[in-house]
Amino acid sequence: EDVKVPVENLIGKENEAFKYIMYNFNHERWMLNAQALRFARVLLEDSMAYSFKRETFGQKLIQHPVIRFKLAHMARQVEATQSWLESVTYQLATLPREAQMQVLAAPIALLKVQCTQVFEFCAREAAQIFGGLAYTRGGQGERVERLYREVRAYAIGGGSEEVMLDLGIRNAVKGKFGLPNKL
Repeated sequence: EDVKVPVENLIGKENEAFKYIMYNFNHERWMLNAQALRFARVLLEDSMAYSFKRETFGQKLIQHPVIRFKLAHMARQVEATQSWLESVTYQLATLPREAQMQVLAAPIALLKVQCTQVFEFCAREAAQIFGGLAYTRGGQGERVERLYREVRAYAIGGGSEEVMLDLGIRNAVKGKFGLPNKL
């Protein structure tokens, strides 16, 4: 507050810094969303491949209904979230800059919660499928172990889930998210 910055050192227009920071948040969160969802897909792919290799009780893991159930829920969440991410990506690519800031802050914030929760769900389910291998820093479960450690960093970075949910609903109440503004 009350900091004197020489005109030649200004980046952008005077008194517009907060707007620039907020504009950057959409892109930062979009990047985190894409990464978290990709990691969820990696966990699904690794779990699927492992379930075809590993045998328990005389049969492949994939032959156990509970494993198929876990894989189905992972796939359902990953694919549904992928569709939402692609929709937001299209809007980021086609909307004018000012419209992006007005229209996409809430959807990107809510999508961040969705992506990180899907990532966390897939990490937990992959750890269940891999069993003890999911806790080793090498071998077949190495990626599961590593990604499980990364989940919280993605959930907190760029804004915690609670902050993102609040941002999304506050914008919905203001009528900036295509939802009724009377709750």
